[in-house]
Amino acid sequence: MKIQFKALLTAGLLATGLSFSVSSQAAQRDFLNVSYDATREFYDEFNQSFGQYWQSRTGVKVNFKQSHGGSGKQARSVVDGLKGDVVTLALANDIEEIVKSGQINKGWQKEFPYNSAPYTSTIVFMVRKGNPKKIQDWQDLVKPGVEIITPNPKTGGLPRWVYLSAWGYALKQPGGNEAKAKDFVGKMYHNVKVMDSAARASMTTFAERKIGDVLLTWENEALVTQKALGKDQFDIVYPSISILTEPSVAIVDRTVDKNGNKWLATGYINYLYSPLGQEMAAKHFYRPRNAEVLAKYSKQFPKLKTFTIDEVFGGWAKAQQAHFVNGAIFDQIYNSRR
Repeated sequence: MKIQFKALLTAGLLATGLSFSVSSQAAQRDFLNVSYDATREFYDEFNQSFGQYWQSRTGVKVNFKQSHGGSGKQARSVVDGLKGDVVTLALANDIEEIVKSGQINKGWQKEFPYNSAPYTSTIVFMVRKGNPKKIQDWQDLVKPGVEIITPNPKTGGLPRWVYLSAWGYALKQPGGNEAKAKDFVGKMYHNVKVMDSAARASMTTFAERKIGDVLLTWENEALVTQKALGKDQFDIVYPSISILTEPSVAIVDRTVDKNGNKWLATGYINYLYSPLGQEMAAKHFYRPRNAEVLAKYSKQFPKLKTFTIDEVFGGWAKAQQAHFVNGAIFDQIYNSRR
């Protein structure tokens, strides 16, 4: 794996026509990672590790900056002029929105392994200790009296994964079809008590403000919160089936072509795939792509039946158009349940 990482990094350097020489490099470089809401702690540690590595290899000190928020909102910020060097967002479709603006080149998913998705996660249920409402699966979320906390699919990446996970569950039930899925998801959103703009805000609503019976969230976010606040306060419920979430990464080509950070940005993303990067991802409860690292952390990642967005929805472009653009199915559901 070390050889593979070295080859990846070297290929990135050669692709930009640069060498390991730092004679023409500035002493310091500013670098902005535009990311989604739940990655703050992970990239705090990752930036420190990569910065030390990069300085030891090149002599260049990197001044890292981070921007966090709902994934969809973050993508729009880049489109509107936020000069990120890389984006590390919750879903591929948000990066595609930046592609449409001409700031990221087409074919970005082929630049790095696993379609430029270096780690995965899934959707789980976080409940109060003892699970007083006995929530075990998606079907329990539509019962009268169950109060759900989940963010708004119009502004964040997590809530779109949540929505599609519920839809896929309904489709896969005996006799499941699109009409029944729409009815099921509509009933689920009828039980949403608070719909914040992003994942971290919903976690605050549920864990700190103590509102709601169940939080629908990332596996990594649930595990981080349980670790921080104590297993005596919350339980994590894994549903019978959930969606495989694949956060995506890309270089913002227009930015790095102007500021000269192409080499740095390539190394930064490649470092996510290195054994060290994968280890850090696992420590922060993201499921690593590296099989050896995943096996090492197998106890914290229960096996779960999942489906992909390609399998059930035909990919993000189709899912976005059918469910999340203005006037699409989510708007129909939300307006009818208000």
